[in-house]
Amino acid sequence: MTSSINTSMGMREWLMLITLSLLWGGSFFFVGVAVAELPPLTIVTLRVGLAAITLWIIVLFMGLSLPKSPNVWVAFLIMGLLNNVIPFSLIVWGQTHIASGLASVLNATTPLFGVIVVGLLLVDERATAMKLVGVAVGFLGVVMMIGIPSLDSVKQGTILAQIAILGAALSYAFASVFGRRFKAMGLKPIIIAAGQVTGSTALLAPVAFYVDGPLALLGPGSPSIMVWASILTLAVFSTALAYILYFKILASSGATNILLVTLLVPVSAIFLGLLFLNETLQWVNLAGMALIAIGLSAIDGRLWKRKSQH
Repeated sequence: MTSSINTSMGMREWLMLITLSLLWGGSFFFVGVAVAELPPLTIVTLRVGLAAITLWIIVLFMGLSLPKSPNVWVAFLIMGLLNNVIPFSLIVWGQTHIASGLASVLNATTPLFGVIVVGLLLVDERATAMKLVGVAVGFLGVVMMIGIPSLDSVKQGTILAQIAILGAALSYAFASVFGRRFKAMGLKPIIIAAGQVTGSTALLAPVAFYVDGPLALLGPGSPSIMVWASILTLAVFSTALAYILYFKILASSGATNILLVTLLVPVSAIFLGLLFLNETLQWVNLAGMALIAIGLSAIDGRLWKRKSQH
């Protein structure tokens, strides 16, 4: 946990973060296709399980050796619990009780929790006034893009469901802190990604089997080709490839910066909607994007430091 990181991201890290936001932004479409025919827990389990198979095949093809230390595999389980099992389960449950718009706004609090948790637990990523302001401005941009939840949607949603989504955001923040230890272990990002989704699968599979039942994938109502295509895309691109990028950014730029992807996902989702769903861009979307850009530049800090020096 003492290995140094660059808290100011370079062009390479920003490109990886934007790519990661595109991969996760597109996942909402594929989940929407799959959820029409499969229960949520089964979708999540298939997503991480197929991602684990994909990643281990790549690891073996690259000739990399599998970790042998029990401590490493325990760390994979904990990372899978914090970064997948807990947040995925809380978000799935929460969205059955509150509107998706409200859930999206609550989930966008992840960087806010991140700045606080990371600042308290990691000595080399202390929270600064500029970072706090940047996260707050970026969060306002997300709220502007998604829309302020109506009072009716807030009242109809239970308090517990709203707390569940906030709990997911907090879990993501702790996951980013816990994930910093893998750099000190000398593990490659693809090994860490494979280990995490393997741990997630081991924890989720029994729960999905118990809750959804073994017949979710069988019988006359078995999933269509379109659903399987969506699941495979989720597993290979939005999970396997996405988590390789996640752990690369985490190792090079730290726990605070990796959580910024939460602010970029709504931007990516809107651009994907423009490209593939013929959606239109509203002025509030542009204003929200501008606020997010200002917030991200403040968190990065370099542009504002140059201005203060002049």
